[in-house]
Amino acid sequence: MERNKSSSRRIRDPRGAALTALKYLVLIIGAVIMMFPFIWMLLTSLKTLPEAISIPPQWLPSALRWENWSYSWNLVPFALYFRNTIWVGFLSVVLTLTFSILGAYAFTIYSFPGRNLCFYLFMLTMMVPSEILIIQNYVTCSTLGILDSFTGIVLPTVANGFYIFMLQEYFMQTPPALFKAAKVDGCSNLRFLIKVVIPMNINAVVTVAILTFITAWNSFMWPLIVTLSDEHTLLSVGLLRFRQASSSNLHNQMAAACIVLLPMVVLYVVFHKKIMEGAASGGIKG
Repeated sequence: MERNKSSSRRIRDPRGAALTALKYLVLIIGAVIMMFPFIWMLLTSLKTLPEAISIPPQWLPSALRWENWSYSWNLVPFALYFRNTIWVGFLSVVLTLTFSILGAYAFTIYSFPGRNLCFYLFMLTMMVPSEILIIQNYVTCSTLGILDSFTGIVLPTVANGFYIFMLQEYFMQTPPALFKAAKVDGCSNLRFLIKVVIPMNINAVVTVAILTFITAWNSFMWPLIVTLSDEHTLLSVGLLRFRQASSSNLHNQMAAACIVLLPMVVLYVVFHKKIMEGAASGGIKG
């Protein structure tokens, strides 16, 4: 019997190895297809203009021209745009985490009239495209006098129904015995949130923070509408202004795009494990 089993395993092993190799091949091909636009952008940013617009395309630059990056950096105030974007990202993370954590905690711990209705209304906001709210948000910001300001950029985006729903699913996994024991020891609800709930669900909190920062970094339509001066311009809008200033210099435009994209690549490389852990543990808990 043992010989039969070992022989059958040997027969199946080549087929399993072939399937594994095929899966890896498909994944590699998919990764190359997904990465090709970014690789082409990087290579084009290091070419001369004739090399960038040549037909048929010239795949590799004859020499690495890093001066394209320095020229692009100095053509428009990218340093100011970076500072503005980082500040807006920081404000968005702090405010979004504050509202999302408190909202999710309230729906998890407290029982009040209309709780389910309020929760369903938050869920309904996930079905409304943000573009539909642009006019209402603009009128509101204009009435409040916060146009062309960081407050006007950040304020309409800090309440997110998806993040509240996501964190509530995590918070509901907190054992009720911990909450009862904390109340017996005289722990307040806020202290229980800070000392117990958040540390137990730190992966979810970090994931929400990273996604919020990435969203703020990549936001384009709303900052374009609400900002008028360079003092409050973000990188995404600054890239559009760079395109207008650089005319048809494709290689410089690709260099500017690399400058804008590079911090997000670094952020993903540093925190991708946290994102994956948050998503995986969320799937297990669900």
